[in-house]
Amino acid sequence: MDEAITDATGEAGNVSMDALRAIAMSAGDAWTATGLPRVAMMRAEACSNQVYGPMLHLVLQGSKSLSIGGQVVHIEAPGYFVVPVALPALGQITAQSGTAPYLAVSLALDPAIIAAMLADLPAAGKVAHGADVGVAQAGPDLIDAWLRMMQLVARPDDVAMMAPLIEREILFRVLQGPHGDVLRQIAHADSRLSQVRRAIDWIRDHMAQPLRVGPLAALAGMSVAAFYRHFRAVTAMTPIQYQKSLRLLKARRLLLFEPFDAASVAFTVGYESASQFSREYARMFGLPPMRDVARFRTPAQSAPAGSA
Repeated sequence: MDEAITDATGEAGNVSMDALRAIAMSAGDAWTATGLPRVAMMRAEACSNQVYGPMLHLVLQGSKSLSIGGQVVHIEAPGYFVVPVALPALGQITAQSGTAPYLAVSLALDPAIIAAMLADLPAAGKVAHGADVGVAQAGPDLIDAWLRMMQLVARPDDVAMMAPLIEREILFRVLQGPHGDVLRQIAHADSRLSQVRRAIDWIRDHMAQPLRVGPLAALAGMSVAAFYRHFRAVTAMTPIQYQKSLRLLKARRLLLFEPFDAASVAFTVGYESASQFSREYARMFGLPPMRDVARFRTPAQSAPAGSA
């Protein structure tokens, strides 16, 4: 057994982790729906660059590193992290060994469910405003709750009754942990995180449009200076950097999965200059657009001659 897992969870936790891994091994090489509300699982062997929605993510096997703006987060099994708002991130996963893929499960966070739980719990005092991605070791109670949740995959008739109860238990365990304040901020409509989230939602919905900070600050109910400060505290990025990351991640998906050339994609995601797009793309992903995506294509899918 993995010594780190033994230290963090004890023998009972090892048994639960083994059972969780066995279930997650049935996932595809990407986030895979489970049939359970807001719950997904992953089995993967390559890096993952994406926009992470508000979520609880439990690593079952291997490790993951996330680069979010100027912040780098590293998580090893049996660790979990809480993402407070939609965050564009560059990810790198590491398998436990050559034959053991990265495995994880996730729960999308619903503010209404968390708020309803908080109404039934004692007040926690003043909620802190810091809301970066929180990382912690999963204890045996949290792992056990996750196992009972994932066992419902094989018992679909039990899902309607049992999944909401187990979801609340999972959230309760996180609320009692070192990053419970992150969940509390997600639930409170008047928290700084929720105010920033309104601006984030606008940027995501209008990604290709020019970004003006003044109206965004007004939407968040803050002065421009306070908005900059709190936006960066939540996302580890400025609003412009956040928009740029969203645009480039979407551009990469379009280049990989749609029959577009680099110039068309640049204009689609909001760039006015194809050369600026190519420079910023290479800065983020290490290669210019078409050379980057060529690494992931079979010869039959290669870009047409002359593509930038």
